Amino acid sequence: MPTHMELYICNVDGSELRQITHLGKANWAPYFHPSGNKVIFSSNHKGKRGFEFNLFMINTDGTGLEQITYDHIFDAFPMFSNDGKKLIFSSNRNNGGTKNTNLFIADWVD
Repeated sequence: MPTHMELYICNVDGSELRQITHLGKANWAPYFHPSGNKVIFSSNHKGKRGFEFNLFMINTDGTGLEQITYDHIFDAFPMFSNDGKKLIFSSNRNNGGTKNTNLFIADWVD
């Protein structure tokens, strides 16, 4: 159970490595927005209990952090459709108190 993970981006050859999050806790499951200018990811940096993961988006230069989901359980593994009109992610919300993880598809409006 890693507890301290930050996000980095670099060129395909590994050059120009740069850190884009400085949030503490676990920041993971990144996915590029189709524009290539933003990254959506899961983070528990605002949670008090460690498992409260929500989705956040950040510019590739590390600015403009924006919270996307607001849940008290687990949201992760976000992915955009190629045209950027849909977002799919996994979540433990609405599962009747079980540990089941479901997929949610949302219309994405920039």
